[in-house]
Amino acid sequence: MKTPFLFLILLLGIFVLPADAQNYPHQSNLLWVTTPNHTDWLYKTGEKATVTVAIYEYGILQDNLEITYRIGQDNLEPDTEGTVKLKGGKAEIAIGTMKKPGFRDCRMSVKVKNETYKHHIKVGFSPEKIEPYTQMPKDFNAFWKEALEEQSKCPMNPEVTYAPEYSSDKVDCYLVKLQCYQPGKFVYGYLSKPKKPSKYPVVVCPPGAGVKPMNPLKTMFYVEADCIRFDMEIHGINPSLDAETYKDISRAFGDHHPNGYLANGIQDRNTYYMKKVYLGCVRAVDYVSTLPEWDGKNMIAQGGSQGGALAIILSGLDSRITACVANHPALSDMAGYAGKDVTGGYPHFGRKYKGISLTPEVINTLVYYDVVNFARRVTAPVFMTWGFNDDVCPPTTSYAVYNVLTSPKEALITPVNEHWVSTKTRYVQLDWIKANLK
Repeated sequence: MKTPFLFLILLLGIFVLPADAQNYPHQSNLLWVTTPNHTDWLYKTGEKATVTVAIYEYGILQDNLEITYRIGQDNLEPDTEGTVKLKGGKAEIAIGTMKKPGFRDCRMSVKVKNETYKHHIKVGFSPEKIEPYTQMPKDFNAFWKEALEEQSKCPMNPEVTYAPEYSSDKVDCYLVKLQCYQPGKFVYGYLSKPKKPSKYPVVVCPPGAGVKPMNPLKTMFYVEADCIRFDMEIHGINPSLDAETYKDISRAFGDHHPNGYLANGIQDRNTYYMKKVYLGCVRAVDYVSTLPEWDGKNMIAQGGSQGGALAIILSGLDSRITACVANHPALSDMAGYAGKDVTGGYPHFGRKYKGISLTPEVINTLVYYDVVNFARRVTAPVFMTWGFNDDVCPPTTSYAVYNVLTSPKEALITPVNEHWVSTKTRYVQLDWIKANLK
């Protein structure tokens, strides 16, 4: 099994979150340079980690600044606090160790000219041995088999509309509406395919979290590389609506509030909103598999964050998926915070998510929807990438998913990354897909 671990510090091509959420803010006057005493940021359990810190203002090495730090387990409360002063332009902070596999996070702040700057760095301890908190229920397969059978009785009724605003002399783009799960429930997607008559692999791409507009032009390089691409909208909301309308919908139904879609109906596995979402991803495959331009062999699931989660979930639900690419998957080990000193995954129920506690009823629902349980079912090759400094989808939960995969798998690990991937990494993923075509 080939598992290359590539460590990239890429300061250009940052995508997904705004610059002020990154370790390396765009056009900041201040630059933190944090160097663990293990160059790969990895340690065995029981080994002690330290990090050397240097700070530059306008590119000039600073001295005699006092750094405040707080250290704790990945996404949990700090257990160590203190201050250290730069001497000779550097300071060393003892991060400590862990007895069990996981990550420790060192969060730092410094005041320069009355302005506070923050930074953090996570290091891992035997993360290849991380095991998920979430267990597989005995009737998991039966539950989803029944759900898929129920959906098969619901007609797809595709509505396809040409989208000239996203088409070109080389690409035809269409807005597609599909009925899924039950009559009156829908998903949308932008179908983009090369104009040149031929047979092509299909890439199905579920979206990241939130209720937001779509722009298929961002991933048109897949189509230019001779792939058919289906970029999904999972809520049944026409993605061609204007941005202001989407903002109104998001405020009423977005994530991280008790009525948000990620919590809607969560008290029961049959009423949980995400049931329709997961089945909607399968319905997208139902549709694209009917395309005469599909090569009949290659059906790839690809996405990042919530989209990465849904790509793995789709691969575990649908045997037609022949390869999977996922960035820092969300929805992974979601009930983790119910355990003692256990890091949970996005959307962080029981910790950061307002109004949703990890009650027995909620936990019982989550086990049927957690990525780790779908990952256990995946048979297609998987390419995953994630960063250590990610707080949205913590590295602990990405390892929990990766470690349970039994299909052929490869990892591109980029420690410095928070919740983003570089433009270069996006092309690496496309190259992997093309190298794994049948």
